[in-house]
Amino acid sequence: MSSMSSVAGLSKYIKTLPKTKFSIIGMLIISFLIGSIYYLIDLNPTMGILEDFIAGGLFGLIVFGISSIMSGALNQQTISVVHGINLKIKHSMFLSVLSMTILGIIIIIGCIISQILKIDLFLNSMLFGCVLIYGFGTLVFWATSKVRFVTAAITGLIQPLLILAMYTLITFLFIDTSFIGPAILQITLKAIVAAIIFVMAIYAFIKVIASPFKKNLGIGVLDLLSLFIAHMNEGSNSLEGLFENMSEAIDTIVTFVSFKTENGIKALFISPSVHPGPLGDLGGSNMPTLLANKFDHFTMVAHGPSTHDFNPIAVSEIDKIEESVRNGLKTVEYSSNASRFIRYNVEKANIGVQLFNKGMVILSTFAPDAVDDIEFGVGLTMMAQSRSRCNVEDSIIVDCHNSFTPESGEILPGNSEVFQLIDVIDTINPKQGRYDVKVGCYEDNLESLDKHDGVGDSGIKTMIVEVGNQRTAYVLFDANNMEIGFRQEIIDAVSDLEIDEIEVMTTDTHTVNTLSRGYNPIGIAKRPEIIEYVRISIEEAIKDLEKVEVGTGTEKIENLNTFGPKNSTELISTISSVVAVSKIIAPVLLITALLIAFIWIFFGGL
Repeated sequence: MSSMSSVAGLSKYIKTLPKTKFSIIGMLIISFLIGSIYYLIDLNPTMGILEDFIAGGLFGLIVFGISSIMSGALNQQTISVVHGINLKIKHSMFLSVLSMTILGIIIIIGCIISQILKIDLFLNSMLFGCVLIYGFGTLVFWATSKVRFVTAAITGLIQPLLILAMYTLITFLFIDTSFIGPAILQITLKAIVAAIIFVMAIYAFIKVIASPFKKNLGIGVLDLLSLFIAHMNEGSNSLEGLFENMSEAIDTIVTFVSFKTENGIKALFISPSVHPGPLGDLGGSNMPTLLANKFDHFTMVAHGPSTHDFNPIAVSEIDKIEESVRNGLKTVEYSSNASRFIRYNVEKANIGVQLFNKGMVILSTFAPDAVDDIEFGVGLTMMAQSRSRCNVEDSIIVDCHNSFTPESGEILPGNSEVFQLIDVIDTINPKQGRYDVKVGCYEDNLESLDKHDGVGDSGIKTMIVEVGNQRTAYVLFDANNMEIGFRQEIIDAVSDLEIDEIEVMTTDTHTVNTLSRGYNPIGIAKRPEIIEYVRISIEEAIKDLEKVEVGTGTEKIENLNTFGPKNSTELISTISSVVAVSKIIAPVLLITALLIAFIWIFFGGL
């Protein structure tokens, strides 16, 4: 698994939160139960069980429920006023119900211990719980809303202050009129000192993990996190602005095959050495669809040799790829000759080769074994090797990206797979018969499937190439790789159709990676339905067959702003090191702070 996609896997922790009304209903029910359980544990001999249940429930509803609902509304308004992001009302209400539940659990545990030790720990338990949810709220606001620490710390005070104020009011009015006085000073001092201890530990923790990001990449870790969440929740592309601060301009290439009739271009098969990442709709993640839609005719955008180093930092960078293709199309020479599709293999490397006019297409796969992206330098080597071997001007290298496991690794210089690819290219027969060529096309957005099924916006595109009475199906899914073994299952399932060869590819789109996993390969679910779509696409493409002329091209893409080899590696290594360090620092720092706060509240002697 590539490093960038491992990081993208962190997106699985971002879940769809419940609607506001469900959070409010939850707070009313949970707060009632907290109060009831507290009263039932702290048995009042003058009241029955039913009276304890009802009275306790009302107490909990007013002190915890109403206060938490109010805080949910106030938190959202406060963050909104200071121009914070991400905190919609449903998020704020969910945070309130979660914090209230944590507080309730601590109070109930304190009540149980009170009964065992025969001492009253309710007030101290509530204070400790309020300190805990204060720190938790401050951390959430600071880390996700793009606000300053002081603002987050002040906003985090709202819920615990409302709960303590409501408790003080109810206690004074209905339980103990002497409660206000020294008790208030005691509560205030304990709460302030404990809160400062805990929130300073949080501040120190964030500063520790933020330092490597600022030093190595010049970006703020909380800005990165909050804008990432904004993209997950709202589809905001503001994160691209952050990427610009660490971008690197590169030169790369795009190769293509153009098929035309007397009416103009019928089909375009493009293989850009640009990676469709990093994830969601950021950068070039949806490049296969966006680039294809820039042309008025049937266009397949396959996965060229490139890794996450070549992720465009903004959607606008895709325009540079389009411009290069259009420039190349102006000089393409067409003819009606092509070769049959032939497969070659050496060890684990498998390629399908077809020559078109003055160029050739090489479809590369290691299926049934699994590998990830082919690095650009390796792709250039394959191009040079194949052009020399077959005496052609253009070599369109396609990484079929059709056999996935979580352990799949990139093909980098020095890997054994590189030499296997070079060796298998050396087995290509350069003297192949040339024949007229026909092409038929079909595309389907697969409306019954979606990103949850690993299918991107372009669905499936199929091109049938008929040369010398041989029909080859080029089947391209808009997906990020394919479950291992599914490629062969598809090939077997269409063996009865009127084709002689087939290769199944994916675009490697990363728009599907915002859901459930860092990777989301096609073929995890709904395999029979997907196979039926393949069969239909092949049958429909055959009906569309007509004679064409074909030409190929290779164009340079200049000054494409990408993550770049240096910054991409730096980002991944920084995130990985921060995660590793956090696993040690976070428990030590936060547990130590909580322990000190606990001792201060329960044994402070006030």
